[in-house]
Amino acid sequence: MIRFDSVSKRYPNGYEALRGINLHIRRGEMVFITGHSGAGKSTLLRLIPLLERPSNGQVLVAGLNLVRLRRGLIPQLRRRIGMIFQDYRLLHDRTVYDNVALPLVIAGVSPLEIGRRVRAALDKVGLLDRERVYPVTLSGGEQQRVGIARAEVSRPPILVADEPTGNLDPALSWEIMQLFRDFQRVGVTVVIASHDIGLIERLGQRVITLERGRLVDDIPAEAA
Repeated sequence: MIRFDSVSKRYPNGYEALRGINLHIRRGEMVFITGHSGAGKSTLLRLIPLLERPSNGQVLVAGLNLVRLRRGLIPQLRRRIGMIFQDYRLLHDRTVYDNVALPLVIAGVSPLEIGRRVRAALDKVGLLDRERVYPVTLSGGEQQRVGIARAEVSRPPILVADEPTGNLDPALSWEIMQLFRDFQRVGVTVVIASHDIGLIERLGQRVITLERGRLVDDIPAEAA
């Protein structure tokens, strides 16, 4: 599903965020990317939806070689990837419903279908009764759930999350991770950058460790 072949990323200021990464994430896997601050976790995630381009090597996602992908096809790629961020990135002048509906509106989905999908997504994250409120009235955990619903509403085969529990307490963090586990159980490929080693270990999924831009460890998921 996702493959990195000898991928490096060097920024214009000379900083090398990734160095020679070789990695294969299979369809339906749940994978954690961990490491110290500045290890390259966020850069690695940003290469998957082409928010960044590699300096060297190849990134392949669902059979597409992203190095060769034309600019005009990038929106098509991103419709296949749901993205979740630590800072939620919600529109505070729009309701929960409108935030979750936004990707479908952009894609030109009919209003009837939008309503059906948005309410199904909100139901999955336990916020169906909050569709008409504004994000400012929600807790941090609820805002992150809205972000997950927005990422999932288009039913993408891949979910990418950058420190999705970084602002949450342990109990809420566990609840959010269970939502990701639910998506993985129905075949979605889930890639999460996180520094919360204790939480990661509890989940028993595959763990990839970066150190100064290099892949230094790849621990497989525990047997069920």
